[in-house]
Amino acid sequence: MKLKVTVLSVLLYMGVSAQNIQNNPGSNHGNRFEQLGTILPTPNMYRTASGAPGHGYWQNKADYDITAYLDEDKRNLKGSETITYYNNSPDDLEYIWLQLDENQQSTVKKADFPFSSTLPKSTTDQQLKTTDLPVKDNGYGVSLEKVTDASGTPLKYTVNKTMMRIDLPKALKKGEKLTFKVDWNYNIPNRMKMGGRGGYENFPEDGNDLYTMTQWYPRMCVYSDFHGWQNHQFTGRGEFALVFGNFKVSMNVPADHIVGGTGECKNYEQVLSSDQLGRYRKAQSADEPIEIVTLDEAKKAEKNHSKQRKTWSFEANDVRDFAWTSSRKFVWDGMRVVIPENNNKVMAMSFYPKEAYNLYRKYSTKAVAHTIKTYSEFTIPYPYPVAQSVEAANGMEYPMICFNFGRTEKDGTYSEAIKNGMIGVVIHEVGHNFFPMIINSDERQWTWMDEGLNTFTEYLTEEKWDNKFPSKRGPAWTIVDYMKLPKDQLEPIMSNSENIVQFGPNAYSKPATGLNILRETIMGRELFDKAFKTYAKRWAFKHPEPADFFRTMEDASGEDLDWFWRGWFYGTDPVDIAIDKVTIAAPDLDAVPAANEVKYKVEKPLVNSFEDISKIRNREDKNITFSVDKDKGLQDFYYRYDRDQEKVDNNKEYSLKADNTAPLDTKDKEKFKNITAYQIDFVNKGGLVMPVILEFTFEDGTKLYDRSSAQIWRLNEQKVSKTYYFDKKLKSIQLDPMKETADIDTSNNFWSNDGTNLEASKFQVFKQKQQEAVRGSANGKVNPMQAAGKK
Repeated sequence: MKLKVTVLSVLLYMGVSAQNIQNNPGSNHGNRFEQLGTILPTPNMYRTASGAPGHGYWQNKADYDITAYLDEDKRNLKGSETITYYNNSPDDLEYIWLQLDENQQSTVKKADFPFSSTLPKSTTDQQLKTTDLPVKDNGYGVSLEKVTDASGTPLKYTVNKTMMRIDLPKALKKGEKLTFKVDWNYNIPNRMKMGGRGGYENFPEDGNDLYTMTQWYPRMCVYSDFHGWQNHQFTGRGEFALVFGNFKVSMNVPADHIVGGTGECKNYEQVLSSDQLGRYRKAQSADEPIEIVTLDEAKKAEKNHSKQRKTWSFEANDVRDFAWTSSRKFVWDGMRVVIPENNNKVMAMSFYPKEAYNLYRKYSTKAVAHTIKTYSEFTIPYPYPVAQSVEAANGMEYPMICFNFGRTEKDGTYSEAIKNGMIGVVIHEVGHNFFPMIINSDERQWTWMDEGLNTFTEYLTEEKWDNKFPSKRGPAWTIVDYMKLPKDQLEPIMSNSENIVQFGPNAYSKPATGLNILRETIMGRELFDKAFKTYAKRWAFKHPEPADFFRTMEDASGEDLDWFWRGWFYGTDPVDIAIDKVTIAAPDLDAVPAANEVKYKVEKPLVNSFEDISKIRNREDKNITFSVDKDKGLQDFYYRYDRDQEKVDNNKEYSLKADNTAPLDTKDKEKFKNITAYQIDFVNKGGLVMPVILEFTFEDGTKLYDRSSAQIWRLNEQKVSKTYYFDKKLKSIQLDPMKETADIDTSNNFWSNDGTNLEASKFQVFKQKQQEAVRGSANGKVNPMQAAGKK
């Protein structure tokens, strides 16, 4: 192959030229760069095409006033709630829906999405109990005692597994509110044996329980402009869609229990000792964690099971949920954190048993403080008065409180893996205050919108905690093993929570990785961070959907990312870009290219070879007069052309020879003799397009980097080429040297000048004196008559 250069306008020593060569443009076009179009919902008055809430956006609200009684002996929770539900929608509601999540623990009330099963080689007697037919009631799940209106009149209701519909005596109209009451109780499950997010953990060594009270009260479903009632059943996986509101909650517990909950406790003066109250007040202005309940006090409380009772009262505003914890085992520490963006003074606190003391005392509250400060930088300023971490041998999140793991060995020691895992889970669960507790997405439908966005921001926060932190999710290289899986083991990120097989990689890792690739490789930090903050600000305390995120990221950055959403979120193709071939061309400095001669001919008017029906009918229509028939000047234009009094005859042929063929002189030959051209051919083997990132290593040991955006694949999604000119010899080329694109096969990302995969060629260099008009006419931009008439 001979590389003929017709224009050499820029030559960058130690650099590259800007020439891209497309092989068969338009071939093998797989629609990867087309707009998402109808895949996204049509913008409307509620949700705009920019990704922002529209002028007609609305959402309903629910306020709760709840009393709870924790019976430790019976391990039973009894509750009574008054709910005030505000219908801000434009619709009249004939019924409302509530969630009864605890029914998921019942053998007869649960949603029971079945799974395929095979005969095991061995099983346990406990597992055999779950196979009894007919299924026996295990005694768990919500027992409804009464459902009434505000005056005590019973309301008709129907329970469908984990959902309850209340039929209203009259429609709840737009702008109206409804107040009703529900009394209930349920047996608290042993979450360490039965699983689930809420329940108790028993410590047989000291005979105490640690309670995590979550999904513990009948909760309003979301009614929205995009879904209507979100009443999909709770199966234990897809989490929650919830309504914002204000909470007043009172918990009656054994007197020696310590309670932490969503919001602020309003009666510490009544439930804490004077010493504990003094330490709490000191912690409110402390820059280091202070023990409010000390280790010695917790150990002492473990030995005495009080039969007295205390009531703790909490309030929380503008939250979508309420969770709490209770145990006499708790050590409790806290410190003040100031959020610079809004000057919010937050109490960061941790609750943990002695089994986690050496880890949580040192790291937990500081990790809480670090998390809300860092997330505030990347999203919105943390708006709440408290943020709490509870060690409960699991990981789960709720507004202002979360449950985490991380216990030491019995002698108080711990491994680096346990320490890092504990810090990571605290950051992750505290981070959920932002996604989805404030930016309130529908977790039941789109797990990635809370877990994926949160895991990405967790990665940013871990990096700012410790630059060497061994993050498992976020960096592109960490998703490669998942992306290598066979297609029948993969689902798009845009899949319902219940239908995902590889749940962790799909809902957590892949979206987090995608956002990190956008930030570091595709958009750049400045554009990405602005757009990400814009999304958080727009949808704080609202209900965003995927299209709102996709559109906002493009709207605030000016980047067309539909190709990325299409490939990374809607598809399952991996990234596998390979260096297919490298062609090296040396300059042929003595060759002179042929003259660039452009010929023009002034012809008679052109006519179509076939007279179509429109032309015939127009000609027959006596009401139509054609402009060229009326205006002789227009008619004559086709037959003659005058320029500077010079007559141009019809059918005369004119030619212009471009002055671009002058050979190089000695000085120029010396200048260009060391230039070498390299054409690199790339093949897209994986299917998912990505930027082409190259590291050049020269024979003298120096390096050079070049990046081409993913748009290089627009006209041919399978093969592209790039040509570079250097004034010194290349030793090797490395594709994606920093593993930024999640390329699943890096063995085809390298080329060296040892002769493999190499073609040799020559290219010509010449002086360029081509006239602008001629160059333009060759591109079809100049009137041929003008070019022919030039003197």
